[in-house]
Amino acid sequence: MSPRTDRPVSRRRALDRSAPVFAALGDATRLRMVATLSSGGAQSIAQLTAGTAITRQAVTKHLHVLAAAGLVRDLRRGRERLWAFEPARLGEARQALEAIGADWDRALQRLKRFVES
Repeated sequence: MSPRTDRPVSRRRALDRSAPVFAALGDATRLRMVATLSSGGAQSIAQLTAGTAITRQAVTKHLHVLAAAGLVRDLRRGRERLWAFEPARLGEARQALEAIGADWDRALQRLKRFVES
């Protein structure tokens, strides 16, 4: 295969791999949890529920969705279970969006050249 035909396949794989990340972040509660964990370090479920109306059970369910998407991981510290942000998958999703944005920019440039000619 030529590099040109390989690109759509690799792009499709990258997008397929990023889809669970976007799905997980599509929920406002999970998005806030990722923001909290990314700025505040590893936290327990009790810490994540403090000052909110969200139950521990609901937070646990959200954390499991985020973990399945590869955005958080749990750490054992004694008897306590802490949850930490994992930035790698978010970085991969960002790269997928940047690739889509670059494609869009190229399409707009082609349209501009067509219109101006």
